[in-house]
Amino acid sequence: MKVAVIGANGKIGRHLVHLLGTSGYRVRAVIRNEQQRPEMEKLGADEVVVADLEQTIDEAVAGCEAIVFTAGSGSHTGADKTLLVDLDGAFKTIDAAVTHGVDRFIMVSSMMADRPEQGPDTMRHYFVAKGRADERLRESGLNYTIIRPGRLTDEPGKGTIWIPDDQKASGEIPRADVAAVIVESLQREHTYRRSFDLLTGNTPIAEALNSI
Repeated sequence: MKVAVIGANGKIGRHLVHLLGTSGYRVRAVIRNEQQRPEMEKLGADEVVVADLEQTIDEAVAGCEAIVFTAGSGSHTGADKTLLVDLDGAFKTIDAAVTHGVDRFIMVSSMMADRPEQGPDTMRHYFVAKGRADERLRESGLNYTIIRPGRLTDEPGKGTIWIPDDQKASGEIPRADVAAVIVESLQREHTYRRSFDLLTGNTPIAEALNSI
């Protein structure tokens, strides 16, 4: 399976490119800057494509069998940039997937995206943008999985997670474990058309995914 990673040079993206490559997938790393190409090749990307989410994304996804959208402006970015990347960029990628017949789509969203009114005022624009992108994906007809991680850390992955069903749950998760959940979810059909929050926990990833 050829997988396009949108936001490949991000912190989750770099983990993901390496992990997909070592898991037998063909990886197309989609980056914004040509200077990032050597790092993507070092991580094991089979192809590297330079594309700007603020422009067009069609050529970056054509010919792939799956897309992972892990691009993000960051929770502390101003509203204008958030709209360009987390909302408009996500919309463009979803539309390109439909146009080019890329049926499998994994979205890296955020906890609180489904309830932005409960989040702090300073991050509400970010949660709203993520939530609207998630809604667009659900309406697209694609075989989506929406993963909503909690607070992200750069700690080593633990390989154990918690998928809470309580909206009051909170916590953190290493970016490496988010990448591992993405890879584990890609071809698990029971994760298709599902959305879930994601935190560090005590259950091995495969076992936790079996429970959703």
